[in-house]
Amino acid sequence: MDWQVVVDDELKRRHGVFKQSIDVLMFPRGPGIVQQLKVNGLTKFFLLRTKHRSDYTEASNTVSIDGRTMNVRFLESFVWLARLRSFRLTAERMHATQAAISSRISALELELGVKLFDRGPRDITLTQEGSKALPFAEQIVKITREMADSVGDRKKIGGMLRLGAIESVVHTWLPDLLKRIREEYPKLTLELTSDTSASLSALIGNGHLDAALLSTSINSADLGNIMLGSLPMCWVASPRLGISAETLSEAELATFQIVSFPRHSQPHAYLVELFSSASENEVQINCLSSAAAISRLVLDGFGIGAVPAAFVLSEIEGGQLSVLQVAHRVPDLPLFVSYRRSPDSLLPESIARLARSVMLDYALLHGPRYASIPAIDNGAIGDEPFTRA
Repeated sequence: MDWQVVVDDELKRRHGVFKQSIDVLMFPRGPGIVQQLKVNGLTKFFLLRTKHRSDYTEASNTVSIDGRTMNVRFLESFVWLARLRSFRLTAERMHATQAAISSRISALELELGVKLFDRGPRDITLTQEGSKALPFAEQIVKITREMADSVGDRKKIGGMLRLGAIESVVHTWLPDLLKRIREEYPKLTLELTSDTSASLSALIGNGHLDAALLSTSINSADLGNIMLGSLPMCWVASPRLGISAETLSEAELATFQIVSFPRHSQPHAYLVELFSSASENEVQINCLSSAAAISRLVLDGFGIGAVPAAFVLSEIEGGQLSVLQVAHRVPDLPLFVSYRRSPDSLLPESIARLARSVMLDYALLHGPRYASIPAIDNGAIGDEPFTRA
C-alpha cells in the first residue's frame, strides 16, 4: 500500500530537514498510523491519527541504545500501562488519547521485536518479555528525568504540586521551604494541606497529594520516604504557674490540665502511655487540632503541654513560656517526607530533597535544642539516608 509523504513546516522547524532528505516507511497500525522516519541518520517515530492532528512532539524525546532509537514518551506509556493495566487510565495519566497510547505501545513492540502485553477482553497483562523489559524502561525514564531535573531550568517548570504538612512543620520551618520553592520554581502552583499524619498518609496513598511532611514513613511501592530528622519535645507551662524550679514526676504533671495534639497522633500516644499508671485519678488530656490553640491555652495558664520546643521557640526565648524539668525522658517527634514516585515527573522527589535541605538549615541555625538531624548512615525503612542536598 502506498502512502503520500507530507512534511509540514513544524517538522522542518524541529529537525531542519526537507522532504528529499527523509527516508520514509509508513504502515497502518491499529487505530492510527505509525510513521517511521530516518532523519539525518536517526530513526524517529510519529503518530498520524485519522481523527486527530499529527503529533510531532512524539519525536522530541528519543534515546539511542545499541543502534536502536527509542522514544522516551513511548517508554513512559509502557511503564504506566504496566502499572495501571488500562489504556483509558494510562491515556488520562499521560494526557493523551487511548489511540495514541495504543500506537505508542505498538511502535515500541515493533522496535523491540517482541509482544509486551497480552490484551484480554477485560484485562491487560505483561508478557514474559514485557516483564523483562519493564525494569529497563523504568530505569531509562528515571535517568532521563533525573538529567532534565539536574541540568534543566527549574524556573520554567510549571504545573501544580499538592503538598501536605503536619502542624508542627507548619509552625516551624514550612515557611522557609515555601520561600525556597518560590525562588527555585517561580511558575509552580502550590496547593497546601495541613492535617494529622494519619490523614496525610491516607491522602498521599490515595493519590490526592504529591508529597507530605509528616511524623511517620509510609510503606508503599508507589511512595518514597526520606527521614528528615526530629523535633525535640519538652513540657512547657506559663511562668505564672510557678512550677519550673523543681523536677516534676508523672503524678505531679497529672494534677494539671494537659493540652495535647489530636488523638492517635504520636504526642498523644506518648501521653496516654505516660499517664496509664501515673495517678489513681483520671488525667485530663485535652486534644486540639490547632497548633495556635495549643499555644494559646498554655500561654494563658489553662494547662501544661508536651510540644516540640521549636513549636514555641519564640515564646521560650521571650520568657513567655517556661520549660519544665521532668523525671522522664520526653521522646522526639520524628519527621519524614513521603513523595509519590512517578515515571513521568521527578518534581515530588525534587521537593522532598529541597525539604531535606531546608530542615538541615533549620537545625544548623537553631541548634539541637530545637531540631536534630539523623546520622548519615541512618535511613527510613530502607530508603535514602539524610545527606546535604
